Amino acid sequence: MNLEQLIQFLRNDSQFMAQVTHWETIAERPAVSAPFPEKLDRRLTSALEKRDIRALYAHQAEAFNRVQAGENIVLVTPTASGKTFGYNLPVLNTILENPDARALYLFPTKALSQDQYQELHELISVAEADIKTYTFDGDTPASARQAIRRAGHVVITNPDMLHQGILPHHTTWLKLFENLHYVVIDELHHYRGVFGSHLANVIRRLKRIAAFYNSHPRFICCSATIANPGELASRILGEPVSVIDKNGAPAGRKHFILYNPPIVNAELGIRRSVINEVSRLGLRFLETRNQSIIFARSRIRVEVLLRYMREHARHLKIDLKKVRGYRGGYLPNERREIEKGLRSGEILNVVSTNALELGIDIGQLDVALLAGYPGSIASAWQQAGRAGRRNTTSVVILVASSTPQDQFLVNNPGYFFGKSPEHGIVDPDNLQILLSHIKCAAFELPFNDGESFSESGTGEILDYLDENGVLRHTGGRYHWMSEIYPAETVNLRVSSPDNVVIIDTTGPEKVIGEVDLFSAPTMVYQEAIYMHGDRQYHVDKLDWERKKAYVRQVSVDYFTDAITKADIKVLAVDETRELPGLEASFGELNVNWVTTGYKKIKLFTNENVGSGQVVLDELEMPTAGTWLAFDDDLAEQLEISPSDLSGVLRGVANLLHNIAPVFLMCDPSDLRAVSMVRAPFSQRPTIYLYDNFPGGIGLSYKFYHDPVPAIRGALQRLNQCVCESGCPSCVGTDLEIGGGNKWRAGKLLERIASVF
Repeated sequence: MNLEQLIQFLRNDSQFMAQVTHWETIAERPAVSAPFPEKLDRRLTSALEKRDIRALYAHQAEAFNRVQAGENIVLVTPTASGKTFGYNLPVLNTILENPDARALYLFPTKALSQDQYQELHELISVAEADIKTYTFDGDTPASARQAIRRAGHVVITNPDMLHQGILPHHTTWLKLFENLHYVVIDELHHYRGVFGSHLANVIRRLKRIAAFYNSHPRFICCSATIANPGELASRILGEPVSVIDKNGAPAGRKHFILYNPPIVNAELGIRRSVINEVSRLGLRFLETRNQSIIFARSRIRVEVLLRYMREHARHLKIDLKKVRGYRGGYLPNERREIEKGLRSGEILNVVSTNALELGIDIGQLDVALLAGYPGSIASAWQQAGRAGRRNTTSVVILVASSTPQDQFLVNNPGYFFGKSPEHGIVDPDNLQILLSHIKCAAFELPFNDGESFSESGTGEILDYLDENGVLRHTGGRYHWMSEIYPAETVNLRVSSPDNVVIIDTTGPEKVIGEVDLFSAPTMVYQEAIYMHGDRQYHVDKLDWERKKAYVRQVSVDYFTDAITKADIKVLAVDETRELPGLEASFGELNVNWVTTGYKKIKLFTNENVGSGQVVLDELEMPTAGTWLAFDDDLAEQLEISPSDLSGVLRGVANLLHNIAPVFLMCDPSDLRAVSMVRAPFSQRPTIYLYDNFPGGIGLSYKFYHDPVPAIRGALQRLNQCVCESGCPSCVGTDLEIGGGNKWRAGKLLERIASVF
């Protein structure tokens, strides 16, 4: 049975179609071509012609022309649309004209860097050009590094290596910084929240060093489709950016199916296991020998699904080598072998984390199965883009879990298939992040009096560091004085510089990972089950003073979920709006929170199978948040008893906590929502939504200025939920929320939506 026949079979399968909430057929799209630009070097046009490319896609030609005109650009087109030529052609063209010119490529992962190196090297080889291209990362041998610094025309790296391995040692990179014409940033949508806020400061440092060597590079960025690519790019770069978003690449017909597993417990809102449903659907495509990829959100899910798919292969008499797993932790040679097998068609099925979501070349497959919503619509489309050749049909099936986010999206296809509602948000001036990078910048070059690193408080931060002996102010300049090497202490993936080291004591003690300080109380408290790769570890002890967590390997059928209690103090009100029945405010908060216990959640069914207590000291976190303070008589307005008000507020807070991230392009763990029947600051019923990062990163600020989409989305999720009185898929798991408070929460949400 070929793929077209299987699609028809699925359409006629009443059992399958009963779970389909939406079936979108995206028509094939012809190419929109443009002739080679006049300024494109003949050696490059000849190389393209040797690869049977006689014209560019329209977006590739526009990118070349805009870069030639001196503009910074962000290229926003789907996966497999040829974005690579959008930056390789202008970069190589400039180097062919001026052999001293240099370019720096930034990719978010080492695997993607290696893949793009191969692509670029192949084009250079066919063009028979003397352009030296190197990857520079943690795996680069020391013997090769001097040659890369001296002779590399194109240096391919990642933000972490630029931050720790290149910028602090700029004096050994003279050739690069004196002649830096271009900086390429691929997968720009990946840089949001804390990571994006750090990258914006790394770019500030890069531009500062480049200016010291009299070079002013242009920036070429590429992104998946989000609501604000131009705004995100300009925030990260600190410069105006032109958006190119008209895709000229062809595409075959794509069937995108939103699939909701059947309910097994209506009262609790629990649906059949995502893992089991994906395994069952994957079997159909394996039987028909259609090449497929399965995406799972965690490494442990990858390993479980891989085991299931190999069992299917064994029963079907398919060589087990044709079914593979792919995730972090696999050796580089093994990953390259899998990528090659996918391109050649030798591998029939691969189960992967989002490691294969990015633009690594694996060819174009027939089918993509998404085991749960991957966290953002942009990521979902990136994963979906792994299926579909330019002239053939493909199938994508997103199988939802019971979480509010998943349920909202599969029941509201307009958000998924319409214009992206997601905003990439960064806050380069987050005080903790900014302070860290001003230290790094001062180590790299002294600051002059009056020099501006950011729009907020450069002088005050420099004076503070001078007063504390980190810098010394003399002769109109701030000089680095500390003995420490600041970049080594700054992790671009977290906002707090402190972390807790995780030590495996199963055998000889060894470090297996680390978590940032503010995540440790919810991940590695005593008795927690910590997951690392495909292994489970029991946390025997959290040594808070020494910042070490001691764990040992176990094999259990549950995971743990921390129960936290927060006390919120308003430090400053920056903005406020008086609305009928409520007051909306944004400002600075101080959150004192502590982990008080945990729940044991059974794997794959999400059943609560136990609980326990945790004793830890409180943590204090300054952050930013939005809060809604309601009238004192809210209970009377909703026609409920004061004792029911607590459950209603918690239900609304839970919905906003889970649905707002759909629009803010973040994970639910990036935000926290807390409700209070009588908040200390306002003395009124209040719901707080705050950034779960020290100093805040702009998420709650975006919600304050545009709350309506998230509020309406929360109301839609509530109205669409099939439970009777409240469940984990809508208002939450707290028993107090049940007993009719579901519809009361809806009444409050309707009231909020009506006044904004």
